[in-house]
Amino acid sequence: MSNRRKLREAGIQILYGLDFYDMDPEAALAHFRTHFGEELADDGFLGEVIRGVHRHRESIDNLIRQFSTNWRLERMAIVDRNILRFSTFELLHLGDIPRKVCINEAIEVAKKYGGDDSPSFINGILDRIALEVRGPETDQERELAASSAEAPPAAEEVPQED
Repeated sequence: MSNRRKLREAGIQILYGLDFYDMDPEAALAHFRTHFGEELADDGFLGEVIRGVHRHRESIDNLIRQFSTNWRLERMAIVDRNILRFSTFELLHLGDIPRKVCINEAIEVAKKYGGDDSPSFINGILDRIALEVRGPETDQERELAASSAEAPPAAEEVPQED
C-alpha cells in the first residue's frame, strides 16, 4: 500500500472525527499525529487536504448534494460522506493528481472502510463531479495518469489457451 493511500485513510479518519467533535482542523491533525501518525511520512498532503476540506466544506458539500441523486448528505454513511469530501477536494483543488488516481483511491478506501455499496456509490458521484466540474479528461491528464506512481498498474494480458 502506498504512503499516499495511508495518508488518505488517515484523512478520512480525521474528517470522520471532525463530524463528531467541534475541533479545529489543526488540533485534529496534531491529535492524530501524536496518537496514530508516527509511521506516516507526510509530505504536507494530509494537512493540505484536511485544511482545504475545512475551508471549502460548504461548497464541497453542495457539490456532493447536487450529484448524489436521491441521497441527502446528512443521511449518507459518515465514512462515505467523508471519502467524498476528501476526494472532491482532491479533484477540484489538486490538479496534479489525475482524476483516475483520485477516484480509484477513493474506491479502494471505500472497499476497506465503507459498506458493500460504498465503492459504486462513491464512484458514481465522483465520476459526475469530475466530468461536470473539472470537465472532460484531457490528453495531458491521461499522460499524467499513465506515468503516475499512484496510478493503478495496467492489467497484464493473459495468454489464451487454444
